[in-house]
Amino acid sequence: MKRRSLMRKTIVSTALFSFLALTCVFSTVAMAQQEFIVSAAASLTNAFTDLGKQFEAANPGVKVVFNFAASGVLMQQIAKGAPVDVFASADQKTMDQAKEKNLILTDTRKDFVSNGLVLIVPKDSKLSIKGIKDLTEAKIARIALGNPETVPAGRYAQEVLTKAGIWESLKAEYIYGETVRQVLDYVGRSEVDAGFVFSTDAIVAKDKVQVAAKAEGHQPIRYPVAVAAGTKKKDLSQRFIDFLLGIEGQDILSLHGFGKP
Repeated sequence: MKRRSLMRKTIVSTALFSFLALTCVFSTVAMAQQEFIVSAAASLTNAFTDLGKQFEAANPGVKVVFNFAASGVLMQQIAKGAPVDVFASADQKTMDQAKEKNLILTDTRKDFVSNGLVLIVPKDSKLSIKGIKDLTEAKIARIALGNPETVPAGRYAQEVLTKAGIWESLKAEYIYGETVRQVLDYVGRSEVDAGFVFSTDAIVAKDKVQVAAKAEGHQPIRYPVAVAAGTKKKDLSQRFIDFLLGIEGQDILSLHGFGKP
């Protein structure tokens, strides 16, 4: 009887030890899980989604949460206290504003890709648009572009149209989008005659839109990224930026049509 009792105690002790060991393992895994937030320009949606998966694979236990919107809107969110660890903008002006408001850690700021601006039309469009000034033709009634106040692509479009001397004369025809992807949708659904988007956006919707002309006359389009000043995960955030600038990150961005910074 004593032997059986001893065996039961041994079995119970072993089971308890195993349970406690498993509990410790699960607790360690739970503690190891790190989630951090990347607020990024809407034009980075596809590229960053793919890049995020690779970053997670290279960093077990890490979960990247993306927040995609117009760069200006993202900056306003950060200024109002939204939790953000990394901020990636589609233009220098917005990042400069973030710097002025002390929303980023300046020493972490880096340019990581470049892009171009194009004028697109619906895939089945019959309009013969060969250049920017063709937008003045009477048969073109609706031109989509991002709101220049918050959408970098819209700001670049305004520069192009201003340099061409037709910004003011076409104002009645502008349909403003809250993001460059909204502009892309307007054109893709043939709700407008033409629109301005980044080159990479035109690639995403190549089955719905076609490039009518390159939009020239704007400042160089370089995307900056920086660690948000309010982050509590600076090391992880810096690791993500390093991944963007590294060979694997740059290869993924290149596959989505982005150029070198």
